[in-house]
Amino acid sequence: MSSSKGDDVEKGLKRIELDTNSVESKQKATISSNSVSGGKTAFAATTSCALYSFCSVSMVLVNKSLASSYNSLIDGDLNILLVVFQGIMAVIAVEFCKFMNWVEYPRFNYSTARQWAPVNIFFCLMLFTGMESLEHNTVPMVTVFKNITNIVVSAGDFYFFGTKPEKLVMVAFGAMLGGAMLAAQNDVTISPIGIFWMAANCFSTAGYILYMKFATKTVKLSKFGMVFYNNLLCVFFLLPVTYGNGELKLFMTTEAIHTSDYFFKNAFAGFVGFFLNFASLNCVANTGPTTYALVGSMNKIPIAILGYILFDSVITSQTWFYISVSMCGGFLYSYAKITSNRRSAKSSKR
Repeated sequence: MSSSKGDDVEKGLKRIELDTNSVESKQKATISSNSVSGGKTAFAATTSCALYSFCSVSMVLVNKSLASSYNSLIDGDLNILLVVFQGIMAVIAVEFCKFMNWVEYPRFNYSTARQWAPVNIFFCLMLFTGMESLEHNTVPMVTVFKNITNIVVSAGDFYFFGTKPEKLVMVAFGAMLGGAMLAAQNDVTISPIGIFWMAANCFSTAGYILYMKFATKTVKLSKFGMVFYNNLLCVFFLLPVTYGNGELKLFMTTEAIHTSDYFFKNAFAGFVGFFLNFASLNCVANTGPTTYALVGSMNKIPIAILGYILFDSVITSQTWFYISVSMCGGFLYSYAKITSNRRSAKSSKR
């Protein structure tokens, strides 16, 4: 009888030991899974930011090359028409990829187009108000407001998506804004119409970035489907504008630019634009509006340096100062995100 009781106790202890080992192994598996997941997320965020930065800088340099090669032949500018050309080439590129079965997305339908249309409306507003801002304000003043836009985007990210900004992130934004203001202190010219257009550009840019985040979450499309709708609707909205402002007529009547070289440079720009669209959507989806806005601001650093090397652009002492402060702000932002991710990883292990 006592032997039977001893066997039961021994079996019970073994069962408890097995249950404990099972719980411990599950906890370890969960921690391992969380660390792997966190590593994958960090890698996706880093690569998407790097891809967006590379494509954005490449796009600016390609357009700069087009402008430096052909602006002397044109009595005016074709800024919006270039966006239309590049949108057409991007649509052709993504449709070719679909035809080759490299990517997949549904056929065009009006319901999806209506869902995506606000992204393009904000984009068109951003483009138009940006041009008007440069017309009525100096470049340093526009740069100051671009940094204010980053703060508006961060506030919108918190309000609409619940992304609470780190204190160091706000310090980084403050450093970049302060640097831009100091760089512009000797070139401050403010007018009511100038402030109006800068404020309009600030809010339309913030609206574009924030709604793009909303659309990538709610519109059931692959990233390539989003690229398709983004460029198709861009052409739809902007082509009538080029007719109204005379850019289309100017292009048709300027025979000096009706060359294969001009066509191929625009085609290449459209190809780069195709990747830039994908990279932008991917960056917003993997990181968020705040990081996307900051990466966009940081892109001005390699653009300024490469412009100096490739196109003999002048970099003033004010620009060098702003570049230095922006780099400090960028490093501070990166440090804030790294420490935030480490804290999240530690809390998930608990």
